[in-house]
Amino acid sequence: MRIRSSIVLGLLLAGAPCGSRASERAAFKNAYFGDLHVHTAMSFDAFIWHVRGTPDDAYRFAKGEAVRHASGEVMRLSGPPLDFLAVTDHAEYLGVMDKLTDPDHPFSKLPSARRLIKDSREGIQAAFDLVAGPFVAESRPVEGLWDHGVIRQSWQEAQAAADRHYEPGVFTTIKGFEYTSSPTGHGNLHRNVFFRTGKASDTVFSLFDSPNPEDLWRWLDEQRSRGIEVLAVPHNPNWSRNSMFARVTYSGEPVDAEWAERRVRNEPLVEITQIKGTSETNPALSPNDEWADFALYLGDRNDPAPASYVRSALLTGLSLADELGINPYRLGIIGSTDAHNAASTFEEDALFGFLGLKDGTAELRQSVPPDGASVWPEETIPLTTSATVGASGLAGVWAEENTREAIFDALARRETFATSGPHIRVRFFGGYGVASLISRPDFVEQAYRKGVPMGGELKSERRQAPEFLVWAVRDPNSTWLQRVQIVKGWLSDGKTHERVYDVGCSDGLQPGETHRCPDNGAQVDLRDCSVSRHSGASELRVAWRDPDFERRQPAFYYVRVLENPTCRWSTWDSLRAGVERNPQLPATIQERAWSSPIWYSPR
Repeated sequence: MRIRSSIVLGLLLAGAPCGSRASERAAFKNAYFGDLHVHTAMSFDAFIWHVRGTPDDAYRFAKGEAVRHASGEVMRLSGPPLDFLAVTDHAEYLGVMDKLTDPDHPFSKLPSARRLIKDSREGIQAAFDLVAGPFVAESRPVEGLWDHGVIRQSWQEAQAAADRHYEPGVFTTIKGFEYTSSPTGHGNLHRNVFFRTGKASDTVFSLFDSPNPEDLWRWLDEQRSRGIEVLAVPHNPNWSRNSMFARVTYSGEPVDAEWAERRVRNEPLVEITQIKGTSETNPALSPNDEWADFALYLGDRNDPAPASYVRSALLTGLSLADELGINPYRLGIIGSTDAHNAASTFEEDALFGFLGLKDGTAELRQSVPPDGASVWPEETIPLTTSATVGASGLAGVWAEENTREAIFDALARRETFATSGPHIRVRFFGGYGVASLISRPDFVEQAYRKGVPMGGELKSERRQAPEFLVWAVRDPNSTWLQRVQIVKGWLSDGKTHERVYDVGCSDGLQPGETHRCPDNGAQVDLRDCSVSRHSGASELRVAWRDPDFERRQPAFYYVRVLENPTCRWSTWDSLRAGVERNPQLPATIQERAWSSPIWYSPR
């Protein structure tokens, strides 16, 4: 949904220039939005599913230009262009697959070449299984399809594309790749690797170098010793089979302080939402959180796997910090898409699938009835994974300017936030005596001076509870804000706890004794996806003090902002087709944003 309105004053007050593409250096930082997880034809899975878009296409799409989907359809952003983008093609087989179709390349003569280039869906799936199977079973490549020279050349080509499209102050390209470890028993241990400047490694580090992420950290440390600044970001922890945020090492040994220090040095962030699901938490882990079931991937809804979810990781971090003296899970938060079409997929009203021909039509996504019907059959059709994907997400950073260095530095210091797609801006500060700043026109400047921003740490002062400032500004191209929440986790007597507080309500409403806002009455008309315009807020600005604060209890706090309900992508698909929507799929969603936490540490 794209609602056109203007709240320019609110955006300026929030510290972001109109259009968010200014080149000047901002003393108190601008909000910039980007996608740090996009795949192109250089990724083996995208190529097998007939994606032929290049890194150049991905950058052009992010800047607002039109590109072609594998089906031939045109893809283009319906909202504003992005401020930054990272193409993160898989290190495994990087750029190899297109060599299979080059008659002059030795790869095209391999017996496997004929098995990997198929046109039918059955043949494509078999080809994908042939390549991906050894990932999980043996962490090895298909015989004959691994050539370090090809990988190095492809990595140089990817970097050259990033350099071609880098426009400092206007559009930033971040050099990166994906490390795709999925060993048996561990699930998804994937990481995206990002470089601070145009200076990057000579080659990539892949699963075939080691399936153990701890070896990736050592490789990152080695790059740093060579003067190359770099970091990694885990993604899809919801797919990790309770492994991503464990209390043990890859080999099963208890973690120690050295392990914790290496991890937090190399992985300061986590991707909390993307097309393959939201990894904040789920109802089994957070039964008292009414919003815990947002955009969960097929099978995730009641998965009690704490090491697979971000909120549980933050809680585990408090416990490990108490035991080891260092918190390995002091994680800032971003979102990104993991789109495999050389184009980002974060707009709910313009989803064109996730992976080429696999889900490139509404019927394949199960958002319209099968076989050209206008209504769904009475018998239940089992949902596929394509029906449960989400149009998500985006990374937001607070940075002085739109350059590689400034955006990387914001990532490294965790002054970041995530959204499920809309350009919602979130400010979050903590400190002592900062509540009085809330109505000042220079409150951002003063909050930086007297407190800490998201991603920071507060030390105990006196016996009083710290104060928090929250400012959320809606996306002018989306719907209105409904509420602002603060999620708290804390450690008490060796046990961790969590609680969600509504701290700011739209329409003049106030949180009740249960710390919940009353319903603001926002409605969605499913006949055309229009929304009620009489409820909601353009911005919510709140000062809050924890009513349950205990000075000796380590804690973290992060912000969650909820929009009014809007139509889910599957409802948009059915409306465009003029058919009955799938009754098994949610008709609406509540888009949202998450800030990075602020940690409170007793002295």
